[in-house]
Amino acid sequence: MVRGESQGVGGKPDTRRPQSCPTPIIGHPSSNTNSHGFTLIELLVVIAIIALLLAIFIPVMHTARERGQRVVCLNNLRQLTLAWVAYADEHDSRLVGGHALGFIASGRWKLEGWAGTAFNYPPSRAAFFRNPNKGPLWPYLQDVDVYRCPRGRTGHVITYSTVVSANNMTQVEGTYVPDNFAGWELTGVGVRVGSTILKLTKLTDIVSPGAAARAVFVDMGQTPGSFDFSVQYLYPKWHYSAPPICHADGTTLSMADGHTEYWKWKGRETVEMPRKLSSVHDIWAEHMEKEDYEPQTEDGLYDLQRLQRATWGRLGYSPGKAP
Repeated sequence: MVRGESQGVGGKPDTRRPQSCPTPIIGHPSSNTNSHGFTLIELLVVIAIIALLLAIFIPVMHTARERGQRVVCLNNLRQLTLAWVAYADEHDSRLVGGHALGFIASGRWKLEGWAGTAFNYPPSRAAFFRNPNKGPLWPYLQDVDVYRCPRGRTGHVITYSTVVSANNMTQVEGTYVPDNFAGWELTGVGVRVGSTILKLTKLTDIVSPGAAARAVFVDMGQTPGSFDFSVQYLYPKWHYSAPPICHADGTTLSMADGHTEYWKWKGRETVEMPRKLSSVHDIWAEHMEKEDYEPQTEDGLYDLQRLQRATWGRLGYSPGKAP
């Protein structure tokens, strides 16, 4: 028997290989004998990275959502304006009543608001469809969802308003012929300055500037009420209504030729102007208690004059210089 060789059963040599520790395979998961969990510092780093990614992506997602809603809003305004034009084409160029709800009556004449009464806070969608008075534009646009912006206040079935010059009942100084309310023109015949008619009662009144420069509908973000959106003509001042801000510090509006635009306000004061419109029922009362606001900055004046020109076709005062 060879020295060092163990003896097996029956005196025969034991030829089995001696047992030894297996050699680890480099790179195999089982060879990691010093594995451990996250340390506190590593965990904090991971949390910080996740928080940073959320801070980057959440605003991006919010912006993308707002832009998508803006596209829907612009399409709604376009359809409303085309219905507005179609109504005039079938009524000897006469415009539908510019106030949204209710109507103006004088003797046998009645000028109904373009949205009727069905849009005025119906308790349910079913109640809206049961109401027969959906306004003169309904035969031309029978889709209730088109009458509101997707960003509008909850429960408000209509969020759009005509501008005050579009055959609206609100009387703005210097824009209409006093005591001239005969026949259809229950809102007052517009003053003519050169080729520009300020308050529009007929589609054919739009001559200079052309239809592409005269505003019709604007997004207010809530039910507008009977007095709708108004802006001064003779003075560099907002008239009762604060600037509409419904889309990223701006607003959407339509022009009489059917195209739509998005305006982002330049003035910080335009964006921050107090707007405490808790409900449509107190809009007029709140505004009556306030004086018309005059912009105090160049950008604020630019915003106002831009909307005044789109509303009236011109300014009723010398532009001058900003305060």
